[in-house]
This record gives sequence, C-alpha cells and structure tokens, in this order.
Amino acid sequence: MPLSGVLGGKTAKAFESLKLRTIGDLMLHLPRRYVSGTELSDLRNLVEGEDVTVLAQVRHTSVHGMGQSSRGAGKFRLQAVITDGRGELNLTFFGVKHLVDYWQAQLPTGARGIFAGKVGAFRGEPQLTHPDFVIVDEHGNVIGGAQRNLDLGKVAGASGRIGLYPATGKLRTWTIASCVSLALDTLDGMEDPLPDWVRREADLMSQPTAYRAVHRPETEEDVASGLARVQFDEAFGLQLAMARRRALAAADGAVPRPKVAGGLLDAFDARLPFTLTAGQQQISDQLFADLARPHPMQRLLQGEVGSGKTVVALRAMLAVVDNGGQAALLAPTEVLAAQHHRTITAMLGDLVGGDLLSSGGAGTGVTLITGSMSAGRRREASLAAASGEAGIVIGTHALLTAGTQFADLGLVVVDEQHRFGVEQRALLAAKAQQRPHTLVMTATPIPRTVAMTVFGDLETSTLTEIPAGRADVSTVVVNYQQHPSWLKRTWQRVIEEVAEGRQAFVVCPRISDDGADEDAGAAVEDVFAQLTEGPMRDLRVAVLHGRLPAEEKDEVMGRFVAGELDVLVATTVIEVGVDVPNASVMVICDADRFGISQLHQLRGRIGRGAHPGVCLLLTATPPGLPALDRLTAVADTRDGFLLAKVDLAQRREGDVLGAEQSGVRSGLRHLRVLDDEDLIVYARDLATICLERDPELADPGLADIVDAVERRAAGDWMERT
Repeated sequence: MPLSGVLGGKTAKAFESLKLRTIGDLMLHLPRRYVSGTELSDLRNLVEGEDVTVLAQVRHTSVHGMGQSSRGAGKFRLQAVITDGRGELNLTFFGVKHLVDYWQAQLPTGARGIFAGKVGAFRGEPQLTHPDFVIVDEHGNVIGGAQRNLDLGKVAGASGRIGLYPATGKLRTWTIASCVSLALDTLDGMEDPLPDWVRREADLMSQPTAYRAVHRPETEEDVASGLARVQFDEAFGLQLAMARRRALAAADGAVPRPKVAGGLLDAFDARLPFTLTAGQQQISDQLFADLARPHPMQRLLQGEVGSGKTVVALRAMLAVVDNGGQAALLAPTEVLAAQHHRTITAMLGDLVGGDLLSSGGAGTGVTLITGSMSAGRRREASLAAASGEAGIVIGTHALLTAGTQFADLGLVVVDEQHRFGVEQRALLAAKAQQRPHTLVMTATPIPRTVAMTVFGDLETSTLTEIPAGRADVSTVVVNYQQHPSWLKRTWQRVIEEVAEGRQAFVVCPRISDDGADEDAGAAVEDVFAQLTEGPMRDLRVAVLHGRLPAEEKDEVMGRFVAGELDVLVATTVIEVGVDVPNASVMVICDADRFGISQLHQLRGRIGRGAHPGVCLLLTATPPGLPALDRLTAVADTRDGFLLAKVDLAQRREGDVLGAEQSGVRSGLRHLRVLDDEDLIVYARDLATICLERDPELADPGLADIVDAVERRAAGDWMERT
C-alpha cells in the first residue's frame, strides 16, 4: 500500500527523500537506537555539519536582548544549555519577545527533551540553532514543544523506550514515529508472506507482530525478536530471488560449445610459453564442462591479483570460437579494454587473423570497440563484430549500445564485476540469438558470504595460486610526517630501480589541484611537476589519467609497456589489468585516501615479472587513526582474502560493494555479512528448499517476496541510469 493512502499525499512526499514509498518501506525504516525516558544521549562526540537527534536534559536557559529589528520590533535571543550529565550542548533561538518567552517556558530546568538540528559551532563550542524539539516524560509521552510537534502525540512504546529514527532536516524522528503509529494500525488482518513451515522451522514471530515489536517494544526482548524476523526476511528474500534467477537461467536454452580437438584452443595451448597452474587447469576444465551444456553458464571467477584469470578466460573464449561462436569481453575503462586487447593479441600471436566463423581458418579476428574511437575506426570494428570476422570483441560500455551487433554471441566475459550491474550484463546478453554463456571476473577477493549475497545468481570459482615466475612484493608504510627524511629516500629508491633497468608507477588520488578541496590529496599534475623539476629531472616521466584523450592514453601506455618511459605518474586508471612485467616499484601518494582493496589492486601492478617489487605507501596520517590501521594491514599481508575481510569489517558492506553494484546487491539494510553469516547461509538453504517445493512460486506470499526484491533492484537500476 502506498504511504499516501495512509498519511496523505503531502506527508508521503516528505518520505521520498528517505526512499520510503510504501507501508512496507516504512515498517522497515527501523529506529537506529532506543533510549528510555531517563536515558540521555552522549553529547561528547557530535560532529559539526551533521544532522543529529539527541535526548538530553535542560540545564538552564537565559534571554538576551538584541535591539530593534528592521520592522521596529525588539529582537531577543534565547540561550539554552542541555546536558547528558557528561557533556553539554548549546541551543540558540532568535525571535521577538513573545516567541522567546514561549520557547523558554517549554524548556524548564530539569526537563528532558528530544532535540533535532544541524550541529554548528560558536566560539569553538558545538551548538544547535533553532532546533526542533519536544519535551517528553519518563514514559515517552510528548508533553511540551512546538504545537506542530505536540500534535504528534506519543513517541515511545508502553515500556517508555523511545525509538530514534534516521531522519532528515525536514522529517524529524517524532514525525516519523507518529507516521509509523498510523501505519501500524493498518496491519490488522495482514497475512504473513512466509509459509507456516518456514516460520516454524526458523522459530519466527509473525511479520505484523515483528513490526509492532521493533517500533513499539514492550520489552528489550521484543526488539531482539522483532529484529530477528526483519533480518531473516531480508536474508531469505535475497536468497529466494537469487535462487529464482539461477533456476530461470538454468531453464533457458543455450548453444552448447564443447571443446573441439585440433582447433584454435589446442593451437593456443601448444604455443603457451608456460605451464598452467593446477588451479588454472582445474577451473578451465570446469568452464569447458559448463560451456558444453545446453543451458547458459553463469559463473564468477575470482582470483588473487596476478593469479592468471585472463588466460583462463581466453581459453574459454577460444573454446567458443572453435564452435563457430563469438566472445565479448566487457571492461570498465578504456585503459583496461585497450590493455586486454594488447594482451590477448600478444598471447594469440600468429593465431590472430583469418575468419574462423566462415572459413574454418587457423585464426580469428580480435577487435576493440570503445566510445572515444573515431567514427571510421568504430564502423570498421563494429562491422568486424557484426560480420563474424572478429571472434573476440573487447570493449567498454560501447559494447552495450545499439550500434554494436554480433554474428553469433556465445560467451560474455565481464571483467571487474563490481563496476557493472546485472542489468548491464543483460543488455549485452540480449544481443545474442540465444542466451549466451556468462563468465564474470573480479580481482577483488571477496569473503564467501559476500560472494553468496552479492553474486548469488552465479556459481563461484576461485584462483588462489600465483603462477610461477612472479616475484615477491614488499610493502612499506612511509610516514613522512613523523620521518621527513623518508620522503627524499622514497624518490631515491625509485631512481635506483630505474638505474637497474626497471620501471615505476607513482599513483595519486586526483588529477589536478582545482582548489575545490584542500584535503583531497596529492594531484598527478603537481607531483609530475615536482618530480620532473627535481629528483627525476633526468628520467623519462609521463602522466596518465582519465581526462586525457583516448589516443594520448593509448600512446602513453604503449610507450610505458614498450619500456620507452621510466616512470608513470597516474591516477587509479592503472588499478586493474595493466600488465608491465618490468615495473618493480610503486609509490602511492597519500595512500590513506584509498581503501584496502584498492591499495591491494594497485600493488598488484608490480612484481608481475621476475624482479622483486616494492610498494611504498606515503602518508602523513598520525598514529592511532583508522586510516593508518588500513595501511598497516596492507603492508602486513598480500593475502587478498584476508584483506577483504579486514576491509569489510572496517567499512561495512555499503562501501565495499559500492554504489555501482546492481539492484538488490547495492547494499544491505539490516544485515551485516560478517556478523550474520550463519543466518545468510541458513536462509539460502531454506530458500532452495522452498523453490524445490514450489518452482513456479504458486504461493502468493513467496511470489510477492521475490517481486519486492526484483522491483527494488529495477528501481535502483533506473535511478542510477
């Protein structure tokens, strides 16, 4: 039911800023914490600029005259101080005398109230200016405040526990509480969407009871039991939707693409200058088995930085080409797409060329399609894809446009899945006559439960071995604030590596110093100027960043790969896929600006050859701060899966999964994948049983659960596009 049906159109519209549009949405907007009528907030850790809602006690008030206003009336200031018994917060109100007198009367010394506003500062002390407030008794009843707030009535349950809701500047917690009370009245007679056997198996209270328990708790146990049901519903809904997606994918027909003896794949394997690791061989066999089936492969390939995912994916592509099909590789950036094109072309060598689709020749075309290509080059590349001349088509989002067509698309490979969503995969898959096989790759290792939640519609394969011949990489945190001389030594270390015939990356968090944010970190253009005018004036140094024209980016990267440049000063455009075996040193400026997984990805660009690598993390962060803890964690281990867990614990899922993730997987509302791993696994098992019992989702409750998840996914997708 839409909120407007209960709250009215004007009030319902105010909830849109919180993305709450239905009664169900509002029921899942839970208090961020509960306090009793006598339990005060901690006022010692307020942050300037934040909207806050606090429960505190009035210590004293005073009224001060301010002279005449422009309209001739006397203007006054009410100064109030509220406290939690440990810290204090100033409140300031301005107005004519009768208003100031009214506010003072509503704030008697000793009264407890809920105060909401944006934290400001005056003379170095935090303050709220003209905060909204209500005065409450020990039972949570509103007994004072502005009339518009008095009309909202009760904000707590019978136990006197007051729920403080995530709010906005225009939608205060007591307004939300009042609206929740109205919505709770509509739940009478509501049917529970879960089958009875699931509720019994999981020992859950009914959904209406759970909503009342979390919004109007009688006891602390009510909160715990209600929250357990809400968390189960989220985990079960996600897992049921994922199970449904897997079932639908398995039911779709796909063209089997079995291994062909004596084809392009065998010719490629015979030319490989190295032996595949056991893991690469095992996962390749897994992919070949998937490709040979008459339903589409849906597989995630995750692996450590430098574990050799590209050669595994290329072997799968060649198996498809051997069957007369085409493979498309979708990359998130032009730099990475161009790198893939160079790498795959080099790996295939004399196997590039011919027209395997029509002539059965000894090779296949490999073409690149990006958005910044000239019209002529784009037409030529698109024709190669549409005619079948190119068995392997590599590109960016340009592959998703209507102008790119395929003769027989048999396999879609998506690199760096965290940059793409399910719907973008679907757009590319829709270009095939029959649903193509799909291989998703990520070099960002993710814990098992994250994979289960985020990539639940895919089977997962993991590469953990590092191919022979890869050198070790040591990582050092260089705190030049504590040790200023270390900065000079850092650049000297780079010069020493170059003198040995090696190459170096210098990575910066931004491109230029535009003055917009003094704390944004080092800029490529500034660092390039400092190095070329100072310690590296005799070296061959170039810049690389996303604002450069595509041709210039390709030219710079090509020169670096060819060894014509010594040092590349770049942004994170080199984060993934860039393969320069001769690069042995990386300096990351203001490394504290990056997350753990991004630092691990960047570090993976060195040590890809026979030379030992060194990664220097520059920072001026004082000891004891979380940013320095992140850098220390990266320096302590190269185990990407361990780092992923540390990252997840520090940043939570919303940041780790990222805003670019698709739909239902862009964030979890009431679950934490590390804390709730057992629940997620349990919900997956129950969801699988449900779908086995009811594959068509004839149960209307189960069908509604899946519909709600998929609608949310579609809504998030539409908002981002």
